[in-house]
Amino acid sequence: MFNVLRQSQKTGVATTSYPATPAEVSPRTRGRPEIDWAAWKDARPAAAVCPTGAIACIDADGRRTASLDLAKCIFCGLCADVDPAIHMTTICECAARSRAALVTHATYALKPDGAHDRLIAPPVPGQESPVFLEAVGRELKARTDKLLGRSLHIREVDAGSCNGCEIEIVGLNSPIYDAERFGVHFVASPRHADMLLVTGPVTRNMEQALRKTYDAMPGPRLVVAVGACGCSGGIFGVNYATRGAVDAVIPVDVYIPGCPPNPHALLHGILTAVGRWPDQKSS
Repeated sequence: MFNVLRQSQKTGVATTSYPATPAEVSPRTRGRPEIDWAAWKDARPAAAVCPTGAIACIDADGRRTASLDLAKCIFCGLCADVDPAIHMTTICECAARSRAALVTHATYALKPDGAHDRLIAPPVPGQESPVFLEAVGRELKARTDKLLGRSLHIREVDAGSCNGCEIEIVGLNSPIYDAERFGVHFVASPRHADMLLVTGPVTRNMEQALRKTYDAMPGPRLVVAVGACGCSGGIFGVNYATRGAVDAVIPVDVYIPGCPPNPHALLHGILTAVGRWPDQKSS
């Protein structure tokens, strides 16, 4: 015991100060892709290699509408490998309050060979106004105390995940990220939960269980879809075994893209979700 205490004193505080400071991620971390829309010569190669259809294009009347859907993106980097106008970033804070907010699109005039001639309509960013994480982080405990009279309780449901997201969620309770410093706690029963954190595409075998879990939660309640699978169905989509995205089964308040989203991205999504609590309690 004394050796453990001695080692703890020697190590010191290991908890990150995020979100008061920027996310500390490795330069080799893969975050969302960024497109140089003005210099993009042809969307077809990237769209052809994208395994989830996150990059797509539709041609009509000599024009092409190209789009990037972060809800489908698994941050694999294949698009960046075939297109110099695309590069991978380390940006992981991509959570949004609506599905549409994760889609960015632009319109191009086409050359006879199908390549881009010029940018007609500049990209329309899907992201909502930036969430000021430092302020939200400071106010999270006070907000949950005011609205709920206690800390924020989260019930996590694996609706069909590969467990990649679960590994990152476990990291939230580690000494490094320490979600409990914000009054965030994970609970075993949905009857004690204020927020439902759902991972994976919703398998048909888990559909009823997810609905029952949601119905068992007291109001007001929040639902956060985690990862590309939870946001859009990911690489699984909709098939004989899965319903696809979480919002195909229950209402979703916040979407956290990534495959899997790291603890910084998860914390960003939780803070974003808390900002949507209604002023008055209602079921």
